[in-house]
Amino acid sequence: MTDPNVVARLRLTRTRGVGPITYAHLLARFGTAAAALDALPTLARRGGGTPPPIADLRTVEREIAGVARIGARHVFLDDADYPALLAELDSAPPVLTVRGDMALAQRTTVAMVGARNASAAACRFARVLAQALGERDVAIVSGLARGIDTQAHVASLATGTIGVIASGIDIAFPPENHELQEAVATRGLLLAEQPLGEEPRARNFPSRNRIIAGLALGTVVVEAAPKSGSLITARLAAEAGREVMAVPGSPLDPRAQGCNALIREGATLIQTADDILEAIGPIDPRAVRSRTAPYAGAPPADASDTDRRDVGALLGPVPVAVDELIRLSGLSPAAVQTVLLELELAGRLDRHAGGRVSAR
Repeated sequence: MTDPNVVARLRLTRTRGVGPITYAHLLARFGTAAAALDALPTLARRGGGTPPPIADLRTVEREIAGVARIGARHVFLDDADYPALLAELDSAPPVLTVRGDMALAQRTTVAMVGARNASAAACRFARVLAQALGERDVAIVSGLARGIDTQAHVASLATGTIGVIASGIDIAFPPENHELQEAVATRGLLLAEQPLGEEPRARNFPSRNRIIAGLALGTVVVEAAPKSGSLITARLAAEAGREVMAVPGSPLDPRAQGCNALIREGATLIQTADDILEAIGPIDPRAVRSRTAPYAGAPPADASDTDRRDVGALLGPVPVAVDELIRLSGLSPAAVQTVLLELELAGRLDRHAGGRVSAR
């Protein structure tokens, strides 16, 4: 019989409008996912919107059964084997669907990303780096995309590889990497934030990239064009306080412009695996903040109509830091968080990287 608490937590996670930060605030305030689900309609109405449809019970139960059927399982943020480095992120996924060896995520981990249409030289160099790091007991995390991701996974299958996908864990993308994705799941570790059966959508890839960056002490970009997804991963790594590294390339190759720009902006220049180990050496993964109480802190409290009016007046289309809202409103952090929680559940608030929010 499925644990009712697991069902409730998964329903809360799968409910539209409940993102990672909202999920954490709801559990902090109400104690259990079941109590939070009961409170959602009231909170959304206070925020001035229509209550979001709560994830269907039978759909969630089918997901749990389907995940078990393919040899996968759900790992929640407060589970002992949830990846410690990823748990540091404010936007850490409340639940991951996993296949494989979760112990890999507790090892020293480096992310390796790059161009899908990578040059032959860059593909070879990615294999060399991944293999050399693996021989030093470093796990490689990447996104199972074409090009650099594929080469990084292939080279680290024997020593420790972690794949993060933008779809449900039962869907392979790109299709030609089906066998590789299965190999990662059986010989390494495969992670997905999206529910079972979810097709890869454009909006899911930045979310996937934050997990890649969050799992690792540092991110190496081997080859990337300007404005590529690999540079998004590098930015997210920097925002998470992780090391950003890049392999230089020819100025004549557009695929190298992103890496060269990263180096110009302060990323560590990488030529060998030793350069990577030197860059991440000062970072001790054992010093990661404990998340045994992941929802600790001042939980949201009741807010008055005046509080809602004051916070709402400060919000606009331009993202602003939550700390700034607290300072300008003169309200307690708990009251401000409550108003933001209500607005998000009402569909009137967007959350952005760096603890910023904006009116929708």
